[in-house]
Amino acid sequence: MTNIQTTLFPPRTVPELIKDIKRLTEEIQELYCADNIPLVIGYSGGKDSSAIVQLIWNAIAELPLDKRHKKIYVITTDTLVENPFISAWVNKSLERMKKRATKEQLPIEPHLLTPEVAQTYWTGLIGKGYPAPRHTFRWCTPRLKIDPSNRFIRNVVRANGEAIVVLGTRKTESQNREAIMTKREQGRVRDRLCKHPHLPSSLLYTPIEDWRTDEVWLYLMQWENPWGHSNKDLFSMYRGATAHNECPLVIDTSTPSCGSSRFGCWVCTLVDSDKSLAAMIQNDEEKEWLQPLIDVRRELDIHNDRDKRDFRRIWGNVHLFERNIDGQTSIEPVPGPYTKYWREHWLRRVLEAQVKVRKNAPQDMKDITLITQEELSEIRRIWLEEKHEFDDSLPRIYEEVTGEPFMDSRPGVGHSLLGSDEWDILSNICGDDTMHLELMARLLDTERQFYTKSRRVGIYGDLEKCFETSSRSQDDAIDNAHTKRNLKNAISKEEVDIFQVKEELKKVLDSEKESLGHPVTAKEDINQVKEELKKNLNPEEKQPQKQLSWGTIKFGNPIDNTESENNL
Repeated sequence: MTNIQTTLFPPRTVPELIKDIKRLTEEIQELYCADNIPLVIGYSGGKDSSAIVQLIWNAIAELPLDKRHKKIYVITTDTLVENPFISAWVNKSLERMKKRATKEQLPIEPHLLTPEVAQTYWTGLIGKGYPAPRHTFRWCTPRLKIDPSNRFIRNVVRANGEAIVVLGTRKTESQNREAIMTKREQGRVRDRLCKHPHLPSSLLYTPIEDWRTDEVWLYLMQWENPWGHSNKDLFSMYRGATAHNECPLVIDTSTPSCGSSRFGCWVCTLVDSDKSLAAMIQNDEEKEWLQPLIDVRRELDIHNDRDKRDFRRIWGNVHLFERNIDGQTSIEPVPGPYTKYWREHWLRRVLEAQVKVRKNAPQDMKDITLITQEELSEIRRIWLEEKHEFDDSLPRIYEEVTGEPFMDSRPGVGHSLLGSDEWDILSNICGDDTMHLELMARLLDTERQFYTKSRRVGIYGDLEKCFETSSRSQDDAIDNAHTKRNLKNAISKEEVDIFQVKEELKKVLDSEKESLGHPVTAKEDINQVKEELKKNLNPEEKQPQKQLSWGTIKFGNPIDNTESENNL
């Protein structure tokens, strides 16, 4: 970091920094008064975003009341898995910001954004079974951070035609950031304004792009926070999140600056460890009550978690890929979502951590929430409606861990024809055959979902999907996927006779139909077999499928059930 700062920008004296602040103040005032395009400031509560909010606040405060004509939105995205101290810090800052802006008649509106309940971290990991995020499957960032802010900015654009997004990004943060920002400069449409790379009708403004880290801290320490939040407390928070609790006084460019700490999600598995949270606990014994969060995060951070995940993808298909380990190549199925056992395990662990931190936290943090009631309700809905797990285990787990009954806000939930008693009966019948249990549960629950519908259109298709995804054992499903893959590769390389391929595919089709209770007979129309062979040989070409009826499954006589199905 120090080398980057030295090579990019020469050190400036304090008078030079003061001069630059005055220049930025005039620039912000001109930008504000030039048109009616509102400003949207990204605020995280950290040093850089605090600096730009403070700069803009002071600049607008110098304008007369009649010139404060357009809104300035300060938006913060709470992922709901933020570091608890940072989350509390930001919330308090936004509250003070709102009160002071109203008092001083400033057109500044703070907004706390959160992801939709269907897109939160725990809904994805515990509800749908998404694995802990990795760089190869980084499903969390768009859902938790990007989408909420983009949705807000799009609404501003719809109402005003355009928006100017203000960010505290700096070139000295990293070489990669410097390269990106330098490239954007070439496409600027106005002074210091460039097109937003992802949002149409939005411009990007980075006022402190040339500042070094020590200059950011110098500004925050020497200029008082205008909305009453303490910049010294911010400095102390960074120092507490730094190893050895040190933030040295910066006297030249060779001195490392405080502020390299990164405050992110406490569950983040994209980094080796949450150094800021660990340093907080290490430097302050009063923060040891946060240890359960580190324990949960450490348990999630397992790179080889294949034993905890389904052998099929989330939609029930087996996908194969070439895996290279120590020079040994093998064709293996792509692991899918967490299994039922492990989803319930993660739910229990998060609830246990929440109970522990609430018990040991200081008085002002007693209401800390690691997983919200809305998330729990959505997880329950996914397990019941999408996973067909009608044993409804979430209320039981919640009560076992917290000692309190689970209160679901959704009306009528829990009143179902199928419940834990029926699940136990199925479990006893199926024994250790988990795939048989899954198939029976999916079939019964699919029928239950269509039970109250006046028109049962689509039921046969949904029942067929149950057989397609759950009728084979793990070994049979993987072997079938290997067979199809080998045949497709052979055809593409023209290594085998097409007649031989058709015979092999016919065997695959026979096994598939037998699993559906529909054996291939001599009376079956040969044209239908050819169409099915063609469909398997060319999966990209979508073939129209006829709806299966119970008569089709039982007697092997394909008929068109469109009319009969519409009459159900």
